[in-house]
Amino acid sequence: MTELDVRRARDDQMLNGASGPWEIIIGLEVHAQVTSQAKLFSGAATTYGAEPNSQVSFVDAAMPGMLPVLNGRCVEQAVRTGLGLNAHIHLWSRFDRKNYFYPDLPQGYQISQFKDPIVGEGAIEVETEDGEVFTARIERIHLEQDAGKSIHDLSPNETYVDLNRSGVALMEIVSRPDMRSGAEAGAYVKKLRAILRALGTCDGNMEEGSLRADVNVSVRRPGEPFGTRCEIKNVNSLRFIAQAAEYEARRQIEILEGGGKIAQETRLYNSVTGETRALRSKEDAPDYRYFPDPDLLPLVLDPAWVESIRASLPELPDAKRQRFQAAYGLSRYDAGVLSADGESALFFETVAAGRDGKLAANWVSQELFGALNKRGLELADSPVSAAQLGGLLDLIASDAINGKIAKDVFGKMLESGESAADIVAREGLQQITDTGAIEAAIAALMTAHPDKVLEVREKPKAFGWWVGQVMKAMAGRANPAAVNDLLKAKLGL
Repeated sequence: MTELDVRRARDDQMLNGASGPWEIIIGLEVHAQVTSQAKLFSGAATTYGAEPNSQVSFVDAAMPGMLPVLNGRCVEQAVRTGLGLNAHIHLWSRFDRKNYFYPDLPQGYQISQFKDPIVGEGAIEVETEDGEVFTARIERIHLEQDAGKSIHDLSPNETYVDLNRSGVALMEIVSRPDMRSGAEAGAYVKKLRAILRALGTCDGNMEEGSLRADVNVSVRRPGEPFGTRCEIKNVNSLRFIAQAAEYEARRQIEILEGGGKIAQETRLYNSVTGETRALRSKEDAPDYRYFPDPDLLPLVLDPAWVESIRASLPELPDAKRQRFQAAYGLSRYDAGVLSADGESALFFETVAAGRDGKLAANWVSQELFGALNKRGLELADSPVSAAQLGGLLDLIASDAINGKIAKDVFGKMLESGESAADIVAREGLQQITDTGAIEAAIAALMTAHPDKVLEVREKPKAFGWWVGQVMKAMAGRANPAAVNDLLKAKLGL
């Protein structure tokens, strides 16, 4: 595709410099650790957090005479990912050696894929927080082995090397430069992570480094050719991806408007200062001296095997969102929130089973998720289970409790982990539907406030005072619909 195929930015996405508007051009290289119990070319384990250098085979350590053996599970996961991203699967691909020296790269090269990756072009639909929907194109996905980890803060004079990560399988997912703001870049990675999690090909844990992004940023005047890009390495937070891209764009604009030129370089993002800093000049492919790895044959896939993987794909976030909209009558936004990851979707569907879908969505996405966010908890750690929340909705639907009492009960459920039915029964919170009791409360109020009776007949807006007073007199337990109906009858409204 040519540059003309790239989506143009809206006016409100432009950055204004001293000399006029600028357009941000962002592409991402996302490194996703493959979900597999063994490394890409060895049988060593991949458990996160193991003791340093406790998961290292002779192959990972580059001992003389050790030969790589390709892990078929990692190949399957790459194909599954490509299919999930609507991408073309290459039935013939090849591994190459990418040559560079670093202390935590024992071989002195990385086994990767250069000209012939396992997955070709694809595309996904992305929605930003403000509701904008755009298509982000995938250029390629290739398999490669990860490097080890250099640790610089254990000694003032020495660098320690942990090779546990050396040889772990990565999928590098390379996008086209289709993002036009930091918010779009963050939304793209969020959507990508949701798809990978649904597929089961990467756990998407950015804090542990199993998903991280290199953010390529350049700026240009609207309609002009692409500018010189800088790459911000290893950003491991959706928020930091957006912040790093925006800062880098403004840095480049300031340089260009001052008459300078952008140096193509690799930079790092400092999340404390919110700034990027230069790390090294940016390498191009010739710098790595790529050549086919002589220890590995080309990878040839059986078309029938690929189709069997396609047939086994789970329901992905877009399809799930559309089903939630159709089956439960949810808005696109609410359906998107609840289908964003498999755990949230399963929780919601358990709550909604046999119940009002919109009510279930409201309680899950607003009440429960809001409470968990305040407490800093993940859904997996929720003190209220899906079955318990469903039980609360059953009490609302049966008129056993009203909405106000339900929120009070929900707060107690969060604190104690008890069921709604147990709390309601123990504390006597059942909703009062006895019309005689409600009529008695209304009669008492009318006797005590005859002036208010005349006022409400002249000013119907005063009706709210009566509703509030009746509910207060009945400790909030009266059925609101019954209160409204009886009040209107007794007050002659």
